[in-house]
Amino acid sequence: MRARVLVAEDDEMQAELVRRYLEREGHTAVMVHDGCAAIGEARRMRPDLLILDIMMPGIDGLDVCRILRREYEPLPVLVLTARNSEDDLLLGLGLGADDYMAKPYSPRELMARVRTLLRRTQPRPLETDEVLHVGDLIIDQGRHQVTVGTVPVECTPGEFAILVAMAAQPDRVFSRSQLLQAVFGFDHCSTARTVDMHVMNLRKKLEPDPRNPVTLVTVFGVGYKITDPAGRRQHGP
Repeated sequence: MRARVLVAEDDEMQAELVRRYLEREGHTAVMVHDGCAAIGEARRMRPDLLILDIMMPGIDGLDVCRILRREYEPLPVLVLTARNSEDDLLLGLGLGADDYMAKPYSPRELMARVRTLLRRTQPRPLETDEVLHVGDLIIDQGRHQVTVGTVPVECTPGEFAILVAMAAQPDRVFSRSQLLQAVFGFDHCSTARTVDMHVMNLRKKLEPDPRNPVTLVTVFGVGYKITDPAGRRQHGP
């Protein structure tokens, strides 16, 4: 898949390296070096993917992500950060990023992440336009919509992919590595903590009490599962 990729990175040498790798794979890459330019260029070009450095002058990457997420869905966002504390990473994913890479990183690994994110955004064939039901949770794959009862829930592409993988097999327990494989395709490129952070964000959106989840639950020592707290189970139209 050839894509239009916006690279927002204040280190011009690093941005140039990323551009070369992207163009080597047939993508069109546009580079900007501050947060204001990233917002303006994203609005102009409507990229297929945003590679976003957190530490940028003016408006930082977290605010860029927050602003663009409100007006541009779905936009896959890959965050680059030298601030790799858990709080920073959780904040980035919570604002709508789909994946992150801590600096310094391998350009080849970066391209693997790019391929995975772009593959997830390709148009789905008709047979995957199924509507999944688990209790009050409804996932319309064709429309990329999630509702709990009648309440719409906005999900990032990564969050949506996790919900689809789990809701297709309610009550099945998925390990973190299985979710990485199902959602990202390269379980060696992303980390188990990425899955944990997406699950935490999903609980904030889906659960009445995120600290005591009843739909997206943890099976300790194994992983996660989606279940209907009322004991009902539906799958399909």
